[in-house]
Amino acid sequence: MTEQAATRVAVVDFDPLFLTVCRAVITGLLAGVLLLILRQQKPVRSDIAPLLVVALGVVVGFPLLTALALQYVTSAHAIMFIGLLPLATAPAIPWLAACVSRFA
Repeated sequence: MTEQAATRVAVVDFDPLFLTVCRAVITGLLAGVLLLILRQQKPVRSDIAPLLVVALGVVVGFPLLTALALQYVTSAHAIMFIGLLPLATAPAIPWLAACVSRFA
């Protein structure tokens, strides 16, 4: 069963926000334990803001918006959409690289 199909089943009985919080907590705990076991260094202060932006998008934004969408569409539509995301975002990479290089 794919993640979207499992989420589709879960949103029938649970609130999408609840599912997102549960996923974030479980993932955070597992990541914290793994970081402690591997004795990784803490990120430097300049890396905190970019890490928070990525975490908000990857840990909260994408799963929450996917769960909300799956209340209204089938998991087949969600799989097609998520499969096409890299194809849709690929043309933006050169533009973003040019923007970043101007400020660097």
